[in-house]
Amino acid sequence: MKNNLITAFAFLHLLTIQKFLNYVMLAISFQLSRILGKPILWGKPTTLSIEPTTSCNLRCPECPSGLRAFSRPTGMLQEKLFTHTIDQVKGYLTWLHLYFQGEPFLNPRFLEMVSYANSKSIFTSTSTNAHYLQEQQVQQVLQSGLKQLIVSMDGITQEIYEKYRVGGNLEKVQEGIKLLLSERNKSKNRFPRVVLQFLVTGQNEYQLPDLKRWAREMQVDELQLKTTQIYDFENGSELIPSDLGYSRYVPTGEGKWKLKKKLENKCWRMWQGAVSTWDGKIVPCCFDKDAEYVMGELKSQSFAAIWSSLPYQNFRKQLLSDRSQIEICRNCTE
Repeated sequence: MKNNLITAFAFLHLLTIQKFLNYVMLAISFQLSRILGKPILWGKPTTLSIEPTTSCNLRCPECPSGLRAFSRPTGMLQEKLFTHTIDQVKGYLTWLHLYFQGEPFLNPRFLEMVSYANSKSIFTSTSTNAHYLQEQQVQQVLQSGLKQLIVSMDGITQEIYEKYRVGGNLEKVQEGIKLLLSERNKSKNRFPRVVLQFLVTGQNEYQLPDLKRWAREMQVDELQLKTTQIYDFENGSELIPSDLGYSRYVPTGEGKWKLKKKLENKCWRMWQGAVSTWDGKIVPCCFDKDAEYVMGELKSQSFAAIWSSLPYQNFRKQLLSDRSQIEICRNCTE
């Protein structure tokens, strides 16, 4: 609760009248779109995810970065494209998540990008596997203005951790978290808030009591227990936990599995924000990992033009009429 209040205060501190009114207009237009069954769009995106890189040091089995299985081009976000993007959206953007696929810290200019966004009064967040939190990087993180650091740690022993985070070193991750929290406390800095994220699977669910104990001892700011997205979920998987409270999927009773939540013809994400790949392609959300639904490209179009473009509006229209016809929506819990 305390962490949520501190995070909320930092977020609200950066909120301007213009950003607030933009959010209200987006929310109103989204509700009208649902009622009328056609896309109405007032306002610009309030959140944005930007991909620093597709590269990763691990080989997680349900991740295209880990599997080295992208069907789209891979590479590193260039600072010029990043600043060009931020300069276009800074007037209405409230939250920037510098992550999509890959490990952000592998981009050598990553923390400089964080600093730039922070200088434009944008709340910044990222996700990491925390293998690069050594002394120098920790000091740079503290100086960057980063507000939230989400650390993925899906096991409390090396044996279980590496079942999903293939190639990972749990001790290195834990030492990195410990160092960051220690140095943050020494500097009397409240940020970044450290969120420990645990993907609950059939392999690690029994470790939850030990995980919670460790998180308390480390005094991480927040522990998030997350459900795991599984590509071929219809046929089941050892990654589906036995406690279905931590599962996105439920058995059909015929040896098959289905999404727990009913797929409704709505999605706030299509009005709230967007995702930009490392090379400037705008895609509708984080489920489009291979950028199959490109709405436009920032190297040749303005963000505003892409946001209200015919392809984007047609995508929203399809979502409102029959979302099940959109491939990336079929494994979504939004």
